[in-house]
Amino acid sequence: MKAPHSALCVEEAEDTVKELRAALAAAGITLPSLGLDPVSLAREAPCPLIELGRCSVETAQRLAAVLR
Repeated sequence: MKAPHSALCVEEAEDTVKELRAALAAAGITLPSLGLDPVSLAREAPCPLIELGRCSVETAQRLAAVLR
């Protein structure tokens, strides 16, 4: 039986969080609240949102520097 679309979206979103967490870690950055947004998980469509979360000013500065 084929998994429902929402389950596939959740799996893809979870994988993306893992990839983003690893990429940020490689740059020496940790976003403490990185994860799936619980409110968007409650709906079926569109796919869940990824919560980048809160971070310190220092972390935000480091993230901006890496993105530049």
